Amino acid sequence: MMYEKGQRGASGCLVKVGDVSFGGEQLVLIAGPCAVESRAQLLETAVAVKEAGAVMLRGGAFKPRTSPYEFQGLCYKGLEYLAEARQLTGLPVVTEVMDTRDMAAVAEVADMIQIGSRNMHNYALLKEAGACGKPVLLKRGMSATIREFLFAAEYILQQGCSEVVLCVRGIRTFEETRFTMDLSAVPILKDKSWLPVMADPSHGTGDARLVPAMARAAVACGADGVMLESHAHPDLALCDGTQSLSPEGLARIVCEMRLVAEAVGRSLPMPISVCKEGEK
Repeated sequence: MMYEKGQRGASGCLVKVGDVSFGGEQLVLIAGPCAVESRAQLLETAVAVKEAGAVMLRGGAFKPRTSPYEFQGLCYKGLEYLAEARQLTGLPVVTEVMDTRDMAAVAEVADMIQIGSRNMHNYALLKEAGACGKPVLLKRGMSATIREFLFAAEYILQQGCSEVVLCVRGIRTFEETRFTMDLSAVPILKDKSWLPVMADPSHGTGDARLVPAMARAAVACGADGVMLESHAHPDLALCDGTQSLSPEGLARIVCEMRLVAEAVGRSLPMPISVCKEGEK
């Protein structure tokens, strides 16, 4: 299988997005709002998540929603704001593409293309992502098996893209949480492939109160980093506010994850905001 090939790092294949390395000794923290809601909201949140320790910015310009009456994102205007946020903070941007017709526009702005859970089985979109010339973050489908997940990665790899990162983000079960965070998938994926594996505890639980424990657990079980939703004002979020962390909450989680990372032989930088607080 093609996902078995690649340059090995500390835990498998190294995938580079600018100065960020997935799969190395240092863990990757991606953070930002679920959706780009406005210029002011994105820029404020981008600065805050960088100070909390994020090395990449996430934010959806195009948002797939269960209800057609819910906020669907700012689309192309959202891409403009993401480009401005990158210029302001220096953080590389990862954002989701939902339609093959938008691939070129998204790839022009994004440093990394995200294929979301709902599109893991969209084979035409996977092929376009593999051919767009950018690294790809592939999320596991909410009802997909590990085998199906890895074959979805194959569709991307077959187009000549070797820069693929897998992301587990919760699966559908019978529990009371929005999804069940199947962290056993992390060591299984790392056993079956050389591709780096991220974890998304925000979507994995749907509840900000559960995110800290799942983020720590993700680091403990071998994830190469975490992707967390953070909003400068979670109570005002137009999308997934209940699972979004405040910048202060994000910084606390980073400090907690650092302790776990050290215990398993990995590292995570101290949040800038915490360093500034210590200097006072």
